[in-house]
Amino acid sequence: VQLQASGGGLVQAGGSLSVSCAASGRTFSSYAVGWFRQAPGKEREFVAGISWSGGDSTYYADSVKGRFTISRDNAKNTVYLQMNSLKPEDTAVYYCAAGLSGTSSANYWGQGTKVTVSS
Repeated sequence: VQLQASGGGLVQAGGSLSVSCAASGRTFSSYAVGWFRQAPGKEREFVAGISWSGGDSTYYADSVKGRFTISRDNAKNTVYLQMNSLKPEDTAVYYCAAGLSGTSSANYWGQGTKVTVSS
């Protein structure tokens, strides 16, 4: 599976931004997929995940719960992350991933898209 993230950018605190990740490969729908992020000087951390079937099988880091929403469209081989009420501490490079192993690792990684939240 190859992953291509897009949609990052600059937004003011309190604003919204959506990032997406297009996947290649016919087996995309069989993988749990998700988003991780890495802020400058910090380790990469889990943000959100969604099971292969989508629907209610989503899970989030406590820091983004209630503000971020992950979804997927298996017909388009795409996973989305809608980010609302953004905070400066959400500033990071966001990576999509497929084949999640819990919230700590994944088998496949995209190249990352940068999100900057100004105060």
